Amino acid sequence: MTAVARIAPSPPPVAELMALAHSRSSDDRERLLLGVTALCEAMPPTESLSPVLSDIFLTLARQAEREMRQVLSQRLAAAEWAPRALVNMLALDEIEIARPILAASPLLQDEDLIRVLIEASLDHQVEVARRPRLSGRVADTIIERGEPATLTALAGNQTADVSPEGMRRMVEHSRRLAALRLPLTRHPRMSEALATQMYQWVGAALRQAIGERFQVDEARLAAAIDGAVSEVIPGTQRHPAQTSAVTAERDEMERRLVDKLHASGQLRAGFLVRAVRERRLALFRHSLATLSGFTVGEIDVALGHETPTPLYYACVAVEIDRAVFPALLRELRALNQGLPGQAGEEVWTLGGMTATAARRAFRQSIGATGDAAV
Repeated sequence: MTAVARIAPSPPPVAELMALAHSRSSDDRERLLLGVTALCEAMPPTESLSPVLSDIFLTLARQAEREMRQVLSQRLAAAEWAPRALVNMLALDEIEIARPILAASPLLQDEDLIRVLIEASLDHQVEVARRPRLSGRVADTIIERGEPATLTALAGNQTADVSPEGMRRMVEHSRRLAALRLPLTRHPRMSEALATQMYQWVGAALRQAIGERFQVDEARLAAAIDGAVSEVIPGTQRHPAQTSAVTAERDEMERRLVDKLHASGQLRAGFLVRAVRERRLALFRHSLATLSGFTVGEIDVALGHETPTPLYYACVAVEIDRAVFPALLRELRALNQGLPGQAGEEVWTLGGMTATAARRAFRQSIGATGDAAV
């Protein structure tokens, strides 16, 4: 049976088909199914198949073994004459059988595809999201359901009819789903306004890609972001290092990332330098606090201090090389409204100190100001 299944036969004589139809053998029924398929491929019906022939197809397919259903799916994937009921049955079969139908069948309507999204496995849903020229209605259903793998497949489908509102919602989903970000930056329906919004939570490489595609320099994008996130939570007093950096939601996302990296042993001093270079002040704050053992509030005091001395001690406590500190300080001031200030001597030029001594000096330096930790 395997050899028969893998070779598309020429249409058999009608008499042979009639003989197969009278047989009770499962092999003969499968041969009949392939024979009728070959006959229809050779002489495609000008209209839909008759109800009787459609029923025959459906009955034979239900009785067919897995390998036969897989061959049938491949043969019917592009057929416009195939019985719709049979196509829908194959679309809900196991994924290896359903994949050709979901990818290409012209007979699947929006209602059929939405049914697959609701009833079938995640693999089936991903195949629907990848389907060429997917309609806006089906795309909206995928976005509404919010399944990460299906959303990612849709983001990579550049022929899908995604509406402006659908794009906006996918960009919003990318705030929590990092896998969406790269395909969205390449999507033909991405607008400059949405790209500017997404710029807030992507890394340096994607920021550069966004800036290049929309011909907007990163300084302008960064200024737009600073304006968007500078709001203060009503009824609270927040430190400049917090209000000029990120929204509360972004701050929480960065904290969770730091916790995850720390738990896996991947949080290192070099990560803090990278965070600053990527203009992620919240990530720097939480990373420095976690590595040093100080509170985020104490780190904020150092970031807002009149002198960079406390911040220097905190950096030494996590073993950031003192030769790196001057450049790091310049970048931090650019992110943090010029803070910490320039009062006091440049203690990093006076020689090295141990991490233990730096921790003790840090607490003394912020305690001497009388400032309370935020």
